[in-house]
Amino acid sequence: MGFFKKLKESISTKTAEATNKFKEGLTKTRDSFIGKVEDLMLRHKKIDEEFYEELEEILIAADVGVHTVLELIDELRDEVKTKKLTDAVELKPILSEKIVDLLKDDKQSNKLNIESGRLNVILFVGVNGVGKTTTIGKLANKLKNEGNKVMLAAGDTFRAGAIEQLEVWGERVGVDVVKHQAGSDPAAVIYDAIQSAKSKDVDVLICDTAGRLHNKVNLMQELNKIFRVIQREVPNAPHEVLLVLDATTGQNALQQAKLFKETANISGIVLTKLDGTAKGGIVIAIRHELDVPVKFVGLGEKIDDLQEFDPNQFVNAIFAQGFLDEETE
Repeated sequence: MGFFKKLKESISTKTAEATNKFKEGLTKTRDSFIGKVEDLMLRHKKIDEEFYEELEEILIAADVGVHTVLELIDELRDEVKTKKLTDAVELKPILSEKIVDLLKDDKQSNKLNIESGRLNVILFVGVNGVGKTTTIGKLANKLKNEGNKVMLAAGDTFRAGAIEQLEVWGERVGVDVVKHQAGSDPAAVIYDAIQSAKSKDVDVLICDTAGRLHNKVNLMQELNKIFRVIQREVPNAPHEVLLVLDATTGQNALQQAKLFKETANISGIVLTKLDGTAKGGIVIAIRHELDVPVKFVGLGEKIDDLQEFDPNQFVNAIFAQGFLDEETE
């Protein structure tokens, strides 16, 4: 069975709604990235040095990341030699499979670390403007719809309007929000939220934090204090530390991720606004270069457009037109 048929089978158990959200959300990336790859394969036919150079340029332009691209091209060269391939079209399933491999890691799970019978604490980090508060609201809605009792903690006391924005989401989703006044100690907010969550038998407490990368020392001190409070009050928590990144910022998002990885023990990435960029390859770069799983992607502005990241769905959506329909084996 060919790779694309296996790919179709792997997503056949997923809901049509989820599959369509990935396809629709990645339209810009598919039209730009795959359109160029298709054109390259039609023009060149033969796999030669010029072909590799152009493919390299296309991948870098899609924000796949220079280090990741160089590794990917080397692997393609090895496959071509081993299988004695000559026609560029024969690289289609191989390229797709390599991308799936880059996005997967059997040692790390894309799933949220949530268990029943305990208070699960999820800490959100990320710079201002990436969609952190909106993502918290959407995740709260998703978890509530899955039967969890959810509470929010307004730990971003630094940014004007952050507390009010989280309150609006709390009202919209129908979950409690623990807050203090603007300028308050974030760790004190988190402490009060944990006490409230315990008293109300909350399943998941989602904590917002400030994102001030221009002063990394202050950010580190603030996060360390929050971590100490959480770990003192809830054993083995936080159970998730999710970094929110804006996909439309491309390589800047990758740099932000590297800085936050130095200051916080990040367990997963949430990539927002993926539907708004033609450079969806940034997912591959972030996953591969950071060795941190992408757990959620934002594929639109609707409340249910936050989707659990699935490498097979991602590749299926990217290669959905043209590549998939051509395999007949």
